[in-house]
Amino acid sequence: MSVDSKKIRKVPKIDLSNFDSRRDEIKEQLWNAATTHGFFCLVNQQFPSKSDILEIFQLSESFFKLSPEQKNKTPHIKLKNTGYEFKAQIRPSSTTKLPENKESLQMQLHRYDENWPNEEALGYEDWKKKVSSFILKVQELSMMILDIFSEKLGFEKEFLRRCHDIHADTAQSTLRFLHYFEKSLDVEGETAINSIISDDESKTTNWRCAPHTDFDVMTLLFCKEGDKGFEYCPGRESFNDFGYGDEWSSISPQTGEIVINIGDMLMSWSDDKLKSNFHRVRYVDDSMADRFSIAWFNQANTDVSIQGPDKRYEPVTGKEFIERAMKRNFDRLNGIVN
Repeated sequence: MSVDSKKIRKVPKIDLSNFDSRRDEIKEQLWNAATTHGFFCLVNQQFPSKSDILEIFQLSESFFKLSPEQKNKTPHIKLKNTGYEFKAQIRPSSTTKLPENKESLQMQLHRYDENWPNEEALGYEDWKKKVSSFILKVQELSMMILDIFSEKLGFEKEFLRRCHDIHADTAQSTLRFLHYFEKSLDVEGETAINSIISDDESKTTNWRCAPHTDFDVMTLLFCKEGDKGFEYCPGRESFNDFGYGDEWSSISPQTGEIVINIGDMLMSWSDDKLKSNFHRVRYVDDSMADRFSIAWFNQANTDVSIQGPDKRYEPVTGKEFIERAMKRNFDRLNGIVN
């Protein structure tokens, strides 16, 4: 079956206006979306506002405009998941076995002075302060949603909130700035891609970002209006299940809206009630230009014990969960490449 197969499926849009007075209504909408689609789109949230989101894109692009030499002064530290990466990621689902055509910058609030870009080089006053302010806003919005999931799962209201302390040394939650490069014949690796796959296959498997699920608890994704190619595929029943179907649906949020997806960590934590589904970013015929996006990955602290109320899976710490997920993906990738 073709990986290009499409089915019209609307991602639920959830209006957060008047949140406090409508909390019970919003709670049911969030739970329904998370247990069926695994994806939903937030609109009319109090924070981060549209102006906050526009500003964070400006901050992101100011970093990516730096020279390679300047960007590489913030090197990626794999064990801490911080710093700058350039064409460094190969998904197990990639048919080309080539790195994804993108660069990214990962930052964690508690490592503010350890591996963040140099403000002087950026030439942007209060860059770190503004990025930190954005992190605090997305963190609080995330915790408002996780409070609801805690209640629905039968935990104390602030149980999941306490497991995501971004000020602690054990924090793992990460802000990622992403820049997907323009597709052109000059892109490094293009000749290699064309040499190993057919013309028909190249039209359907040439990813900006190959199909994958997220390792984390919950991802908040910020996109720009008009960006195309982001798609998801519901249907996963267990976080140990890596199969996905061929019916992909597009997600095209407006600037200021926030796309949220459940990650593997929360799927396990909920005993598979909440769905972590596959998603991808494709090149599409009328959208080959550079693409910028920003993601906030909520991840439980390293010392937190993760086990659902039904105890479907053995308990595992936040650190162990991420390490196992990375190893599982690496082993799958080795099996594909070798």
